[in-house]
Formats: sequence, C-alpha cells, structure tokens
Amino acid sequence: MIRHINKIFAFFYPSTLQGQILILVFLVVFGTLFVSGAIFATFIGNISKSQISKRALDIGHTVSMIPLVRQILQAGEDPQGHLQQLAEKVRQETGARFVVIADHQSRRFSHPDPEKIGKHFVGGDELPALTLGKAYVSEAIGTLGPSLRSIVPVFDDAGETLGFVSVGYLQWKVTQTVEGYQREPLSLILMFFVIVLLGAMWFAQYVKKQTLGLEPREISTLYLERQAILGSIRSGIIAVGNKGNIRLINHAALEYCGFDNDQELIGKHIDDVFAHSDFKILLQPNSKEYFSEVNVDGQELLFTTVPIAYGNTVNGVVASFHRIEDFHRLQEELRQTKQFSEMLRVQAHEYSNKLHTLSGLMQMEAYSEALELVAQESSGLQSLIQFLNQAIPHPRLAAIIMGKYNRALELKVNFLLNPDSTMKEIPEGYDQDKLVTILGNLLDNALEAAVRLHQRAPRIQLFMTDLGHDLIFEIEDSGPGIALELQDKIFSKGYSSKKSNGLQKDFHGVGLYLVKQYVAELNGQITVSTGELGGALFTLSLPKYP
Repeated sequence: MIRHINKIFAFFYPSTLQGQILILVFLVVFGTLFVSGAIFATFIGNISKSQISKRALDIGHTVSMIPLVRQILQAGEDPQGHLQQLAEKVRQETGARFVVIADHQSRRFSHPDPEKIGKHFVGGDELPALTLGKAYVSEAIGTLGPSLRSIVPVFDDAGETLGFVSVGYLQWKVTQTVEGYQREPLSLILMFFVIVLLGAMWFAQYVKKQTLGLEPREISTLYLERQAILGSIRSGIIAVGNKGNIRLINHAALEYCGFDNDQELIGKHIDDVFAHSDFKILLQPNSKEYFSEVNVDGQELLFTTVPIAYGNTVNGVVASFHRIEDFHRLQEELRQTKQFSEMLRVQAHEYSNKLHTLSGLMQMEAYSEALELVAQESSGLQSLIQFLNQAIPHPRLAAIIMGKYNRALELKVNFLLNPDSTMKEIPEGYDQDKLVTILGNLLDNALEAAVRLHQRAPRIQLFMTDLGHDLIFEIEDSGPGIALELQDKIFSKGYSSKKSNGLQKDFHGVGLYLVKQYVAELNGQITVSTGELGGALFTLSLPKYP
C-alpha cells in the first residue's frame, strides 16, 4: 500500500526540475484560472440573467402602455381576440416564451395556448402588481413550467390598476442562453492555459540550461560536497564575481588574510574587505596568474588566478594561494626524501660491492684479509653509530648526520665529525623539523662545495655543542669558499652558484633561503667566514628557548 502511495506521489511530484516547474505552473495557473473562471462565469451569468429580466420588464412596460390594452381591460371583455393577436405578435418578435395579459382578477386575455384564455393566471406572484402597482421580475412555476417572468401593472387614466402584463422566458431556456455567453470566454481561458503551459515548458528548459542540466538534488549535493572539499583544502581559495563581490572564501583564505573563521564576507565587495591591501589588485576580473610568487602585505604567496568563464562571458575570477614557505617546506621534504632514497641505493650498492669482495676473498681462501675487511667495516661504522648514540640522543638529528655521512662516502668526501661534539640538551618540544632542515641544507652545500674544488682533497667538518644557552653548529668545507661581497647575497631567494638543470622552472637558490628563514623563526643567527680547511665556514647559533 505504501509503495503504491509513493508511486502516486512520485508521479505527481517528479524529481526533475522541468517536471517540478511544469507541475507548479500547472497548479498555479489551473487554480488561478479555475477561481477567476468561476467568478467570471458567475458574473457573466448574473449579467445575462439581469439583461433577460430587464428585457422582459421593458417589453411588459411597452405592452402595458398600449391604449388598446387599457381599453379592453377597462371594458372587461375581448370578443374579437385583439389582445391575443397583439400578445402573440409581440411574443414572436421579441422571442419571449409567453406574453400574458390579465385583468385585475388575474383572468387571462392572452396566452400561447388559446385554450387557457379566460382562465386564472398561475403562479401566485402577481399580487404585488395588482395591490401595490409595482413592476418586477419573478421566478415561478406556471402552466408552461418554471419561468423567469416580468409582471407589469396596467393603469387607467385615474391611476387605478386594470390588470397586468406578464412577459416570461422558461428557466431552461434562460440557463441555455447564459451558458452560451459563458462558453465564449471559457474557450479564451483554455487557450490562455495552453499558452502558459507552453511558456512554462520553455522556461523549464531555460532554467535547466542555466543550471548546466543539473537537477535540484544534484545541485544541493554538489554544494555540500563543495563546502566539504573547500574546508579540507589547505590552500586559500577566493571566488569573486564580475562586479567585485565575494562569492566564496574558505577557512584557509580567512586564516591567511587575517580574518576570523566565523566572519561573514560572502556578498561583500573586495573594495570593502581589502580596501588597504595589495590583495585587491589580484582579484580583478580577467586576472590570470599561474603559480606566481607575489608579495601581499609582507607575505610571500604562491598565487594562481583563473577567470570564471561560461561560453564567451567572463563571470568573475577564482584565486587559489598558499604561503611560499609551505611550498618550500614541501620541496625541501621531497628533496630530503629523494636524498635518503639515493643514499639507501648507494649503501646497497656499496655493501653489495663489499660482499662481492668478501666472497672473492673467501673463495681465494684469503681468510685473514677477509677478517680484516669485516673488522674494518664494522669498526668504522660501529664507532660512528656509537658516537652518535652517545653525543646525539635524538634520532632525527642523528639520522640526518648519518645520512650525510653516507652521502660523503659516495662522493669520496672525508666527513670529519669533531669528537668533542655533543648535542644532548635539546629542549623538549623544540622544532626539530626546522633544525634538521637547516643542518641538512648546510651539509649539502658543504659537500657540493668540497667536490667542486679539485686542487685539494675534499673534506667537510662538523662541530656542534649544546653548552650554555645556545645550540652551536659549525659546518666547514674545503671548497673554494665564498667571496666577502657575496656573503650577504647567498641567503637571498633565487641566488645560486649552481647551473640550471634545464628545467622549465629552476629551483636552485632555495636551500640557503630556507635556512635563513628558519633561523629567523627560531630567533637564531648564522654567519659566514673562511674556515681552516680553506673553504666556507657557516656558524649557526640557535637559542635553546626561542
């Protein structure tokens, strides 16, 4: 039973937008036309009935004023039948169903049926005309059936009532006439109804085209999905209409622009929201930027804008952006991941070669040399691991040093780790991600500088201490060093002494820029000088409690 009811409901309430519009228009137009049609039909019926009544009265007044009628009624007899002839002639010319002339005793002098002449008028509604001298229209049942009839008194010269004239139309004939008048506007109403339905179909098609063929439920679902997606995206997103009104802004954009998450900006103009900000320039219609680094109110943003276009019409612009530091951080993490992967590959290759060497020594029965090789490898690596465990009880920091040590082995660079180094007292909660990034970049630069100069044996040296209130790191290389006039420029974004790798976008010159940024965020200092190995010496000082 419930299933059948649901089917009936689905039939009368379709799920498509076009069907809903048609049903809505049908109900509204049908209801309007039905009510207005009923009112109009009633109005037309009343007017038609009033006109018939007035016509009956006019005919009755005309007949009552004829001198012949007065003379015969005053005489009280009509042997020649003049009144019958007169009444029938009037009836035929006016279309009335009957014209009855009667005296003051209600005795008929004329009737469509001659046999009823001389008999009393039937209906009992003639008394007001005979006693009060009134002319009126009455509905009564006579010898011919229910009728609408006028009763007009006939007076003599002294004003005395001599009789009356009754002109009538049968009720069914009156109803038929009224319905005839009502049918004419009904056809116009039906025609108008058809035109409105055709217009509703066109409007439904137009609305569906404007909504890109999506149904209301699909639109609401897309809206909810869009809100969830925008809330989960960490990039700032702002959509602006072609008149400069903000249509959409997600939580990340509110955060980047310094607004509260509950602040309502939808519908406001960008001139009001970003009145004194450089951000307003980037949200103009027809703006088009792809991964452009833009400084907005002191913030470095990676900015992308795309116009909102439908056909050949531009309806606004969508801007997405995030802090350049986040991009650089991801880039650095990816670089470190690639380096770790490369180091693992090198280690696997290196140990594979040593295993092959060990296998060859065993096959040659050179057991003493094989034991010496095993002891040498185990003692060197084991001593480094033991030192790192004692001096640096922080796995992430020890891991980056271990990884750079293996990288140095691959590059044939002698990695010297000062035996007096210690880094035990790193406070709990210290941002070790930034510390690892800083140290990793400085060691990478040192390794690259060491292998660049071929005049002396490539070496790098690391010293670190946590004595006092600061964490001190010294990274030294045997490379060509850094000229005095360049020591301030090397920390600038985009500066690099390396050659471009031929890619469309060169990302050299980011490492030391990030180092400078992270050192500033940790309230530290970094200086560049010339070290004892002949190359650059980077001295890093970071307060334990920034």
